[in-house]
Amino acid sequence: MPEEQISTFSRHKIAVLIDGDNAQSSLLPQILAEAGKYGVVTVRRIYGDWTTPNMNSWKDPLNFHAVQPVQQFRYTVGKNSTDSALIIDAVDLLHSGVVDGFCLVSSDSDYTRLATRIREGGIFVMGVGVKTTPKPFVNACDVFVYTENLVAGKKPAKSRPPRKATHKKSEPGEPPVTLEPEPTPEPEPTPEPEPVPLFRQAFEMAVQQDGWARLDLMGNALYQLDPGFDPRSFGHRQLSRLIASHKDFFQMRTQEIDGSTLFFVKIKE
Repeated sequence: MPEEQISTFSRHKIAVLIDGDNAQSSLLPQILAEAGKYGVVTVRRIYGDWTTPNMNSWKDPLNFHAVQPVQQFRYTVGKNSTDSALIIDAVDLLHSGVVDGFCLVSSDSDYTRLATRIREGGIFVMGVGVKTTPKPFVNACDVFVYTENLVAGKKPAKSRPPRKATHKKSEPGEPPVTLEPEPTPEPEPTPEPEPVPLFRQAFEMAVQQDGWARLDLMGNALYQLDPGFDPRSFGHRQLSRLIASHKDFFQMRTQEIDGSTLFFVKIKE
């Protein structure tokens, strides 16, 4: 999440609850760091059946980062009892008042109602999961971070060079026959880049009477519209740089207010 948006959230005491069956052990440091952007991580727990071989990859990272493993046996083959154990603990923590923020690490839609219940209590809740996480769970969170944005990005695929004319092999004594490349169809009107329609909606929610919108307020609006929004999904670490990359649609300016530099955005006519 970019600094422009992090600053709009108050600091929290956060409980990080990890579904060991639906998370990657190699990303544990990045997950804790991401949760730490919003406050102090005071509770660190991971749930799973530690008698099964698939949980072995977690053991070293848990010891290093002081995460408490919670044993949950699978009483029935094919059933995942980790969900219920995590949910029960989350509800206990919610009512105890020892934390005022939650980070649910899973891609399982079974946690949708839990995230909704936490938000209904006025408590901050973030989710961490893969991009295929069902949208209801994503939208139930205040913020949702995709794990694909926590790892190094892949290099963009190289574009193919244009096709050249080729020569068809001719019979002896006949002139060579040149085959022209297939005609390129007329390009259709270019649609707006993927994040631009979302930016327009956020702008309308944050615009002031002078026609400009503060970037931090646009950041809040973006997360109301799509909790899974992340500038890193579009190759930028900061929201300001992502919007600045779309100069055909938006213009930006800065203003010093009380010793702080604020960014403002306006839609171009």
